[in-house]
Amino acid sequence: MGKIDEVKEILNTLRIALSITISIIVILIGSIVNRYDESKIDGIFWMAIIVCFVLIGFVFLIVRKLSKKTKEIKDLQ
Repeated sequence: MGKIDEVKEILNTLRIALSITISIIVILIGSIVNRYDESKIDGIFWMAIIVCFVLIGFVFLIVRKLSKKTKEIKDLQ
């Protein structure tokens, strides 16, 4: 497998990870809003908010790696 194919495969994996992470964030925010509407502001509510912020940080990390790998493909061609 050539270097460009390897980088493309990594890019595809990062895109899938980004999609899954964003999907989890959307579901988690929906659950947070539901708990808030039901006035269930407890430990699970706050833990979900913390996990949501961690996942948002993870999204930024994935986007940074996607950008780096995209530039790497440009340099290989």
